[in-house]
Amino acid sequence: QVQLVESGGGLVQAGGSLRLSCAASGRTFSSSGMGWFRQAPGKEREFVAAISWSGSNTVVADSVAGRFTISRDNAKNTVYLQMNSLKPEDTGVYYCAAARAYYGVKTQRYEYWGQGTQVTVSA
Repeated sequence: QVQLVESGGGLVQAGGSLRLSCAASGRTFSSSGMGWFRQAPGKEREFVAAISWSGSNTVVADSVAGRFTISRDNAKNTVYLQMNSLKPEDTGVYYCAAARAYYGVKTQRYEYWGQGTQVTVSA
């Protein structure tokens, strides 16, 4: 069992930066793939970034490549999403998620989800 709590969201102007954190509890965190997803109003939840259990492998969506970076600190049971050069289209609720033996774009492979944190980027 893994419980996830996101933080770090807020209101920022276009071109600004935010760092999201996802604190995890549970003994299986260090062996779990982790992902970040987002959902804008009226749209489906979409993949943003994912990281393997060791942190050695990452994948990011094309829409955020070169601007967002995912990382993790297993000693702190935390995964991060550094977001730079934010755009208004990055606005949405950001969720972190955990998966056993998987990291990647498939929403249905993630078993545990946080409650989300709101990110709003103004033009």
